[in-house]
Amino acid sequence: MSRSLHTNRDFEKLEPYEGKPSRTVLRGEEGSNALDLPDRPSDLSQRDGRAVRKGNEIAKLYANNKVDVIIYAVEKSLDSYKFNLLHCKQTFISQLKNGAMGARTIDEGGVDEKSGMNFSEYMAILSGNTDLLDKAKIEKKVMALESERKSFLKAKNQTNNKLNNYIQTVERNSEHISLMSTDYETFLNSVQKDEKGNIINLIQLDGLKVINNESIADFLLKIPVNKNTEEYRTIGKIYDFPIIVKSEWITKENKQELQNRFFVKGAYKYTHNNGIITGYSPLAIANNFLNALNNIPRLIARAQKENSTLIPDIPSLKEIINTPWRKEEELKTLKSELSALERKIQLTLTPIGQSADKKEDSTESENVTISQDKINNEEVSIYNSQNTSVIKDMKIQSSGSKTLIADITLENNTPIFTSNLRISDKATGTIGELKSSDLDPSQLPAGSIKKLLSGQKVEMPDGNTVHLTKTLLGWSVTVGKEINVMADRSADL
Repeated sequence: MSRSLHTNRDFEKLEPYEGKPSRTVLRGEEGSNALDLPDRPSDLSQRDGRAVRKGNEIAKLYANNKVDVIIYAVEKSLDSYKFNLLHCKQTFISQLKNGAMGARTIDEGGVDEKSGMNFSEYMAILSGNTDLLDKAKIEKKVMALESERKSFLKAKNQTNNKLNNYIQTVERNSEHISLMSTDYETFLNSVQKDEKGNIINLIQLDGLKVINNESIADFLLKIPVNKNTEEYRTIGKIYDFPIIVKSEWITKENKQELQNRFFVKGAYKYTHNNGIITGYSPLAIANNFLNALNNIPRLIARAQKENSTLIPDIPSLKEIINTPWRKEEELKTLKSELSALERKIQLTLTPIGQSADKKEDSTESENVTISQDKINNEEVSIYNSQNTSVIKDMKIQSSGSKTLIADITLENNTPIFTSNLRISDKATGTIGELKSSDLDPSQLPAGSIKKLLSGQKVEMPDGNTVHLTKTLLGWSVTVGKEINVMADRSADL
């Protein structure tokens, strides 16, 4: 139904101008009404019409520059799904335009008594099988939990890297503090002071006989550069600490040139002014190495300050790393339920390829014509039909030379009953009836018990019955009224 049939627009024909024939110009519109829903988000936006665009003089003069955009929908109809589908499409389009796709998940919501239900729910109800809907809901929860788990592990890994970096930094700083403290203590033990308490610059340079500020500066500035930039050369000492020099390439005025850097060698190489000596003051040049030794307390304090910042955070980081993800069990449970539900759905979709009167060729055959997944922990449906058949001597469970066999009753290709339980002994070649005293549920895997009994009561030759009961914790095997064993839930789920 066209939207134009349900709107009131005021149009005015204008005379042709500038060589153009004629055109229709919208002078004003108070609102728009849309009764049908388009397939594209852009079409839905287009339904708003020119009312929401610039130049709406009617809305500007008489409606406070506002217009009403009305879209009609029917409760409890497919309109809910169509609106939701348009929203999902628009989300895709917006994310593609913004380059923010990431991981896409379409959420069709749940049942709403006001707006109806989504497409998956319609499919499930119309098909008479709500397992598909349950499967979709569980998959949604599993996907959300797996995404949360992935984010948790990523954050945990980042925290672990941060912790390792903190520990390495603290250990490195502690080592530096120890070695630098030893160097500074050695310097203080050998230092000499003048009458005013100032430290004497007790420097010795190889080949320099006259020691004063000018001669020291001149000597250092005239040391030739070395093209071997990896070599450290010893040129003297100060308070038994060697003075070394190394040549390095630098860029100066867009040119590459070699320049000497000077160090005082202890546990580490100490510098003042980054080891660069300039010729602006002989006193500053001569005191360069003494100032390098006096920088040791500042270096120690800087390392101690960094440690004092990092150490308090280490216990909290360790606690974060050692904290497990609290929803791990919930995720395992949901995955188990999803696996069981998938097998249940598969049961309703996969036909059993077995004729009514065909039997197994041998009790030792490993290939069973009926799908073992058909006879499991799921409930079976009994139809009002005469299409009933029996599979004779079906192998259920083997242990050593003995094999447990039984007859499986099918109705409409669905297993509904297990009977005539017997033991086939390969060593003796005999087949004997199985009595309830011979059945030890604790010795049989839970999956085999479920496949054996199919959730139905089985009458034994001695008069007792055997059947399974589904509980919140798993499957309960009952033999008469005497034995009640809880099977492992995790098996065959």
